[in-house]
Amino acid sequence: MGKRIVSQARGHGSLTYRVRRKAYTFRIGYPNTDAEEKAKIIRIIHSPAHSSPILKIQTENKKIFYNLAFQNAFEGQEINIGKAEGEIKEGDIVKLKDAKIGAKVYNIESVPRDGGKFVRTSGNSADVVKKQKNKVALLLPSKKIIEFDEKCRATIGIIAASGRLDKPMMKAGKMFYAMKAKGRKWHFTSRVKVNAVDHPFGGGRGKRIKSKIAKRNAPPGAKVGHIRPRRTGRK
Repeated sequence: MGKRIVSQARGHGSLTYRVRRKAYTFRIGYPNTDAEEKAKIIRIIHSPAHSSPILKIQTENKKIFYNLAFQNAFEGQEINIGKAEGEIKEGDIVKLKDAKIGAKVYNIESVPRDGGKFVRTSGNSADVVKKQKNKVALLLPSKKIIEFDEKCRATIGIIAASGRLDKPMMKAGKMFYAMKAKGRKWHFTSRVKVNAVDHPFGGGRGKRIKSKIAKRNAPPGAKVGHIRPRRTGRK
């Protein structure tokens, strides 16, 4: 019997393909309230499971929450939650309808009060490009323009640690320990180099990739690497 191919093993679940527990030590999100209040950054935390530093923030009502750090953030800095009095500045958490056209935002909610789902990696931000009835259009880092509910919240600014990838790893040992915090298997092997039991492209000698057709009713794990055409053969 052959062993499971990589995608099937991931779907089956094991310690090899599971996110380490420390990835859930800090839950990124916003206070579950629409109250307008001030807050203070009380600590900047290094989290091995995240690509940027994390801010520990305390509100006026002594509630604690965690958010991704923005560029030039420092401990003791005050930010505003909700529509701020006066000019909106970096680090403020506001509804998209209150952000100016051209403003850079991150940790954007997909639906109101979900705590933020979009643009959460180091050095990234989205641009507010258009406002219309009940919707705000954002230009995401992927260069796609997506409309969000105007009541969705976001943080003003650019996520910190934009230079994270500037320094190379230099050796495989450092990459190994960096990947230990991630929920995926490292390292990756070219699919044509593995055994035939491990991938549809595997087996044979040399890189003679043949196109293969997946069975129409095959489960997802059996269709790995296949492209299912609508029909085959000559007309």
